[in-house]
Amino acid sequence: MNTIKISSYESGSQLREIVRCCGAPLLLLDCNTVRHQYRSLSQALPGVEFYYAVKSLSHPDILKTLAEEGAGFDIASSGEIEKVRSLKISPRQTIHTHPIKRDQDIRDALRYGCTTFVIDNMDELVKFLPYKERVGLLLRVSFRSDSAVVDLSKKFGCSIENARGLLEAAAKLGVHIKGLSFHTGSQCTSPDKQVEAVEACNVLIRMHHDLGAAPLSILDIGGGFPISYNGGAIDINSFCMPICRALAQLPPYVSVIAEPGRFISGPSMTSVSTVMGKAVRAGMHWYYLDDGVYGSFSGQIYDHARYPLEVFSDKDNRLASVLAGPTCDSIDVIAEDILLPELNIGDIVAGHMMGAYTAASATEFNSFPKTKIVTLNQVNLPIFPSIIPSSLYSSTIH
Repeated sequence: MNTIKISSYESGSQLREIVRCCGAPLLLLDCNTVRHQYRSLSQALPGVEFYYAVKSLSHPDILKTLAEEGAGFDIASSGEIEKVRSLKISPRQTIHTHPIKRDQDIRDALRYGCTTFVIDNMDELVKFLPYKERVGLLLRVSFRSDSAVVDLSKKFGCSIENARGLLEAAAKLGVHIKGLSFHTGSQCTSPDKQVEAVEACNVLIRMHHDLGAAPLSILDIGGGFPISYNGGAIDINSFCMPICRALAQLPPYVSVIAEPGRFISGPSMTSVSTVMGKAVRAGMHWYYLDDGVYGSFSGQIYDHARYPLEVFSDKDNRLASVLAGPTCDSIDVIAEDILLPELNIGDIVAGHMMGAYTAASATEFNSFPKTKIVTLNQVNLPIFPSIIPSSLYSSTIH
């Protein structure tokens, strides 16, 4: 269920001002939050090199901000290659992590200059035979996790037992596998499965080395670093501490990389929608917003997320209410059975922690356009800065 916060009407004045300037609905992208999240994770996992998962939020301004921070980029399609290419990001800062690829996908990546790819089965290994002099591969191993909100080892990854056979087959075919990768799932509630995965990969890396094979010199630990959608705080240093202890046991020749997406992008955007209509149905007060689950709230369908909501009112009454989206589909409901003060047409509803898998998966169903993104705190960009201080984002987890 969405967490609901009722704030004073006056505290929404800055949002009302930006709506007057820019219209609604909006997504406000705070690049200072992007920087903060990236630096926080860097401190929690010292020595780990990060490749931001472009799929979580691919807006050019978040990519520019992270490039300025020195991040790499995890790309998984030719479309994402075009996004980073258009920003003149060096292909040396990218890895292609989709385990299943068409030959055209491989050629597009190589044409750009990306030469690190991920595989997880024999058919994918064979696809690289024509390019074996130009690529280095990471072998993805599956570690299913009950603690992850989204299981990313069901669809991809080989078993640790099958990994040995794939390593042997690659050596016979002359294809260079330079490391291992795993992803225990998105929005992990515990680091235990990541620790287990690091330890299992450590055993395989050392065994492979003892057999006299070319060393597996990279371990990609994926993503899954959590954020809070319920207003609570997550101590990322405490979460990562057991992972750091496991990583310290790796051989010194192993470099560690990771693919964070949600942790960096999730807290970076706030949605601003307005009430476009209202009705009372079966004793329930319905408020129809100009954004919904086919738009910026799509993550409630695809990503199992429930975003913290904030309304602005000085009224004391609380009425049984529903917040619905603008389309003609009855599934387009953001929150129901909630208690809200009576809202008026034009009133603002803010959604927090809405950077990850929101704009990325939004549609234009019913021909409602996708929500406009307004960027804050990005150098050399036309923005609407003077009326939107960073204190507006006090609800994000810093």
